[in-house]
Amino acid sequence: MKFIHAADIHLDSPLSGLSAYKDAPADLLRTVTRDAFTRLVDEAIEAAVDFMVIAGDLYDGSWKDYNTGHFFCREMGRLNKAGIPVYLLFGNHDADSEMTKRLTLPPNVHQFESRKANTFLINELKVALHGRSYKDAATFENLAASYPAPVAGWLNIGVLHTALEGNSEHANYAPCSLAELNAKSYQYWALGHVHEHAILQKSPWVVFPGNLQGRHIRETGERGAILVTADETGIQSVERLLVDVLRWHVVDVDASDANTLEEVVRLVGRAFEQLIAKTPDKIYLSVRVCIKGKTAAHGELFGLESQLREEVLGQAAGQGIDRLWVEKVRIETEPIIDAAHIAERSDAIADLQRFLDEAPEDEALIASLLEDLLPLVNKMPIELIKSVPELDAIRSGNIGGIVKSVTPSLLAYLAKLN
Repeated sequence: MKFIHAADIHLDSPLSGLSAYKDAPADLLRTVTRDAFTRLVDEAIEAAVDFMVIAGDLYDGSWKDYNTGHFFCREMGRLNKAGIPVYLLFGNHDADSEMTKRLTLPPNVHQFESRKANTFLINELKVALHGRSYKDAATFENLAASYPAPVAGWLNIGVLHTALEGNSEHANYAPCSLAELNAKSYQYWALGHVHEHAILQKSPWVVFPGNLQGRHIRETGERGAILVTADETGIQSVERLLVDVLRWHVVDVDASDANTLEEVVRLVGRAFEQLIAKTPDKIYLSVRVCIKGKTAAHGELFGLESQLREEVLGQAAGQGIDRLWVEKVRIETEPIIDAAHIAERSDAIADLQRFLDEAPEDEALIASLLEDLLPLVNKMPIELIKSVPELDAIRSGNIGGIVKSVTPSLLAYLAKLN
């Protein structure tokens, strides 16, 4: 038998951090979570799986309207027509308390209760699925403790939305330990909630499939579900099923050997070529480019963030494809000339360095800068402020930190001119 284990689909969830960029592929981004889910259903039908498990957070909270529910019903109808049942557990984002709208789902969809743990039996396959949905989004009860004993001689699957003993990226809902899961004597634990794919152990199998589709730059790399092959004796194989439509990447470009802006840009172009070469044609790419290294080009890059972004966009366009989009360009280089070397000079640049070194401690100067800059920043969209560290620093009043951060770049730029 074969089954699919998916979780954290977050249907119609917006991709965050994008509205500030006028060149974002808006049409694609609006439908990307739906497109990934449709690919999952396509894979299920093509592989003729025996059933599908969704381990929480199918939805991203209550629907804005019924279109989200209609879409899910349509995809479940396709599986129903193919004779594939679906076992659906609700997590913190689609808990009973979060959902103000519901629809009656096709008859092949079986929903785990939130009142208590319950079991679905697939008699012809000798499979028992045990699970419990969330009643409230903030569920701190150990739900696994209430799961029933295994059905003897059958394949027992535990379906659970949890961060286990804690995860820095996710709220510690339905906490439990691996030892507690092992004690249930199930053969497979189909987990959800943590968005990174992970196989925590293989006896029994404890698996996070990760989310179907990365939604921001912190969710990089391949995304999808799990295809499991099993029989009455246990699990035979577990493999990833990649269905993401748009893939996020951080592209680190080492500019150590570059001397000019043009050379840095050429390095970015080569990095794009390498990324495209190893990515399937059906995948769109959203990349954050980070220019790094101690480089002679550091001074030339100072203050040219906008120009560099346009150059990087040009390199992306020059790849001759329409599926590469640049989310952001960050300059994280360091100057080759250090502060001690500049201090040895007896010119205006050395004088400027001394002034900038003392500026963060000059309360009157910092207050004056904040008075001038803060009204301008407060007029900007909050999403733009959050996406630009310097703007966020001004909003929080950290002018001294900005002065410290720009000092090396400014001095390197001026030193190169002289």
